[in-house]
Amino acid sequence: MSLLDQKLSVRPFTTHMVVSIAPYCLSFAQQACHSNNISKHITLGNYARDTRRGCIRRPQILPSALGHAVGLRVFVLSDLHTDYSENMEWVKCLPTVRYKNDTLIVAGDVAETYNNFIVTMSALKDRFEHVLYVPGNHDLWCRQEGEIHLDSHQKLKKLLDACRGLGVETGPMVLDGLGIIPLFSWYHESFDREEEITSTHILSLEMACKDFKACKWSKELSNGDISLALYFDAMNEKNQSLIKEIQNTCSQIISFSHFVPRQELFPEKRMLFYPKLPKIIGSDCLEARIRSIHGVEGSPSACHVFGHTHFCWDSVIHGIRYVQAPLAYPRERKRRMNGGENWLPFCIYSNGKFSEKVSPCYWSDYYSTHPRTPHNTQLAPWVATFYNQT
Repeated sequence: MSLLDQKLSVRPFTTHMVVSIAPYCLSFAQQACHSNNISKHITLGNYARDTRRGCIRRPQILPSALGHAVGLRVFVLSDLHTDYSENMEWVKCLPTVRYKNDTLIVAGDVAETYNNFIVTMSALKDRFEHVLYVPGNHDLWCRQEGEIHLDSHQKLKKLLDACRGLGVETGPMVLDGLGIIPLFSWYHESFDREEEITSTHILSLEMACKDFKACKWSKELSNGDISLALYFDAMNEKNQSLIKEIQNTCSQIISFSHFVPRQELFPEKRMLFYPKLPKIIGSDCLEARIRSIHGVEGSPSACHVFGHTHFCWDSVIHGIRYVQAPLAYPRERKRRMNGGENWLPFCIYSNGKFSEKVSPCYWSDYYSTHPRTPHNTQLAPWVATFYNQT
C-alpha cells in the first residue's frame, strides 16, 4: 500500500492544532508500513464530514472572504488532483453562473492524466471568465498506460498547447489594473537548510518520492540537483518585458507558482512524518524571482499564491503575503478541520483590495505566535511515536 494514499493526521500532545503532512509524491511501498498498520498508530480527529455521494454539496463561500463584491474578483485554488473521482465531481459541481465574470488562479497539480486535465480545465474555463495556470509535478508525470508522452518535456508542451486552445492563460496579464504573474518553477534539495534528522532511519528521496520515476527528463536535468529548478526558472525570462510593464503600471500584483518559495511556509521537518519532505517542495530561484517582482521589502499590495504541500496557509513574510488554498485529496478534506468545500475556491481579491486572511490555517497560525527552531532535531512526540511503533 502506498503512503501516497495515506493522509496522516494526529493531535499533538501539547497543542490543539492538527498536525498533518500531505505526502503527495511519496511512496513507502518498500517499507513494511501498510495502511492497517498505520491506523493502529495514528489517532484521527473526529471531524464533521458534510459530503454526499456523487455531487458534493457546496455551502456558501464565507462572507468574510467576499463581502459585497464590485468589479473584478480573483479566486485561487491549487492541487485539484481530479484523477480522484470525488475531486472531479467537486469541479463539475461548481456553479455555472456565480463566477462568470470572475478570474481563477490555478496553482498546479490539476491531474496526472491528459484527459482529466482537459476535462478539468474545460470545466473551469466554462465557469470563470479568465483562468490562469502553472504546471505542478503531478501534471508532468508520465506513467499512465495508453498515454503517449515520451518524456515530461513533451507532456509540458502538450499541456501548454492545450491551455492555449482552451483560452487558459499561462503568461502574465493585467485585469482592471491588477497584475497577475504566473511563475514556472521546480524544487531542488538544497532548498532545505534545516538540520538533518539523524535519530531515526528515514527512507531516501529516491525510494520515497514518485517524481523520481514518474517524471522523465533529459539526461542533463535531475531531481537530485538544482538543474531542474534553473530550467523552469529560465522559462520565466520570456515574460520579463511584460513583467516590467506590469511593475510600472500596476499598483497591485499577484504572482503565483506551484512550488514553495520559502521554507518558512512549511512546518519544521521535525514535525513531519517524512522529515526529508522539505527537500522536494521548493526553490530559492522562485523566491528570488518573486522578490524581483514585488521588491525585496515587499509591500501591502504584494501577494504570492502557491500550492504543492496541501497545507492551507496565509502569512506575511518580509512584506509579501503568501497564500495556499488547496483542494487536496478527498481524505485530506475530510480530516482537516476547516474542510474545503465550504470556502474553496478562495477569493483573494475583490472590491479593488485583497481579502481578509484565510482562516483557520493551523500551521501558519501556529508560526504566527511560535518561533521556528530550525536547529532543533528532536522529533515532535507524535512523529517519534510513529517511528517507534512502525
